[in-house]
Amino acid sequence: MSDEHTFEARVTWPADPAQKRPPEPDFSRNATLASPGHASFAASSPAVYGGDPSRWNPEELLAASLAHCHMLTFLAVAAKRRVEVIAYEDRATATLAKGPSGKLQVVDVLLRPKVRLAAGADVEAARAMHDKAHDNCFVANSVNFPVRHEPEFEVAPG
Repeated sequence: MSDEHTFEARVTWPADPAQKRPPEPDFSRNATLASPGHASFAASSPAVYGGDPSRWNPEELLAASLAHCHMLTFLAVAAKRRVEVIAYEDRATATLAKGPSGKLQVVDVLLRPKVRLAAGADVEAARAMHDKAHDNCFVANSVNFPVRHEPEFEVAPG
């Protein structure tokens, strides 16, 4: 398998031909995001910047992308080590603030995975698997800010 792969995403604006456009100060931030072969979905900017809070914004998508990549990498590590994972959920938080340059940027993402393991699982081994997942997550390896993880574990009764 090649070590180089490409991925395409499309952004379409305006999402609705009737929406307001610049130079109107309250122009619509609503767009449609898509990728070939996938259903499109509604996106906007964060509400604090005039966006529609019912739509995904770039900061949420970045946090979701990091959480999803970490989960997929963790599950791959678990499969390799033959550790049975029963359930996995995460609550990721991206923090937008002024960075060292004085510009607004994402300065930190915190992942809070909750993992349910099969009876008899070694929690410390699973914790180490999160470290390995963090070290090998493609998306986390592509950003210039800290991606922290605070995993919690539950072991099913045996």
